[in-house]
Amino acid sequence: MSLPHILLIGKIGQVGWELRRTLAPLARVTCVDFPEIDLTSGDSIRTWVRDTRPNIVINAAAYTAVDKAESELDKAMSINGVAPGILAEEAKKLGALMVHYSTDYVFDGSKTTPYVEADPPNPLGAYGRTKLAGDEAVRAADGAHLIFRLCWVYGARGQNFMLTMMWLARERETLRVVGDQLGCPTWSRMIAEATAQAVKQAVAAQDIGALTGTYHLASSGTTSWHGFADAIIKLMPADGKKCVRVEAITTAEYPTPTKRPAYSVLSCDKLQRAFGLRLPPWEDSLKQVLEER
Repeated sequence: MSLPHILLIGKIGQVGWELRRTLAPLARVTCVDFPEIDLTSGDSIRTWVRDTRPNIVINAAAYTAVDKAESELDKAMSINGVAPGILAEEAKKLGALMVHYSTDYVFDGSKTTPYVEADPPNPLGAYGRTKLAGDEAVRAADGAHLIFRLCWVYGARGQNFMLTMMWLARERETLRVVGDQLGCPTWSRMIAEATAQAVKQAVAAQDIGALTGTYHLASSGTTSWHGFADAIIKLMPADGKKCVRVEAITTAEYPTPTKRPAYSVLSCDKLQRAFGLRLPPWEDSLKQVLEER
């Protein structure tokens, strides 16, 4: 049996970069990113899918500038809301599986127990609304699909909280970090590895759409941004580090254009039931990525 053909969109992003490696043994992978593909152009999207004719489409690209989305709503909606729907429609025409990534920002954070997939979304800002629109567009295409909701993604590449904290720790003796928002820091490599396993199971199934649905994909355990920052500073190499204290502050003390969910903890029980997958505790992943660096 020949290897399946995957079209991976967003090859230079945090998750996309990791996916290139984890998918390589499983499939023939065509990787693209902007400007090769323009996710604000329906024609560009359709051309890529129709020309490559993949068995699986993985959309790891997104407009992720949470605060900037408030002033660039049209661009954010084109990339996050409209493009996934077009990809899903084209995938369905080919009988291909569509894999798409969502976010904890589709929820308002008003719960105090982990969010399950069936909880009603209620995004607080433009970014969350555009991502929710993308989820709904993928479902509306009514093809075989896997939507993975992610939380607090970080890794050794790109722009993310971990790298920002490490940079600041070399510049300042004290860091002030929000301590009243809770979530699940999730390493991009863990997301890529879980995705590869899920895709492998979906391909092996007699019906490629048998596992269709939305799943939460996040590390085990819960912490605050302050707790995450404190762990980063303690684990990072001492060489060049100035920071000696991480101080907890409130959300009110660090205002941003977009209101963040106060509680972003995701229950991943459905993922475990369907695929037998559960990501390790966030502390273990953080230790591993910092050891590799």
